[in-house]
Amino acid sequence: MRKFTYLPMAFALLGLAGCGYHTLGAATHLPPGLQTLAVPIFATHTEAYHTETVMTEAVIREFATRTRLRVTPDASPNANPAPDAILHGTILKETVEPLTYNSTTQESSSFLITVVVSVTLTGRDGKVLFENKNYVYRQQYQSTTDLASSIEENPAAMERLSREFARQLVADVLEGF
Repeated sequence: MRKFTYLPMAFALLGLAGCGYHTLGAATHLPPGLQTLAVPIFATHTEAYHTETVMTEAVIREFATRTRLRVTPDASPNANPAPDAILHGTILKETVEPLTYNSTTQESSSFLITVVVSVTLTGRDGKVLFENKNYVYRQQYQSTTDLASSIEENPAAMERLSREFARQLVADVLEGF
């Protein structure tokens, strides 16, 4: 009989503790009333072609999908409407390194792309709302020596990397980690 007296108390404590889940955007770095977010094309300190465009598009798409914000690439104060916040990204480093070597063809058969990105989200007043100066993302891809069926895998790997980066960035901004 005694063990059942603790049961209602245990359920009450579990109810007070909560399950740890909350609605999207409940804990956020975004100020209330924010309606427009500008995400201009990322700056780059690399010589890689097109990475800044792919990463910027992925971030815009992720914010547009996961928030109710009006997301625009136009960060000028004369934009209509003027953005309430601006997300600036800078690609600091991009490397492609061979991972495996095919001794038959004497060529590398897989590669690893590594991208380091710095991101700062500022409000209209210039206040920093979120900042991470060291996002590091990696993506592996295979190369092929069959020229007839050759599909350039590097751009597809960059697309995957950009989507992963964008998902994490938006989660960080929305959830405050």
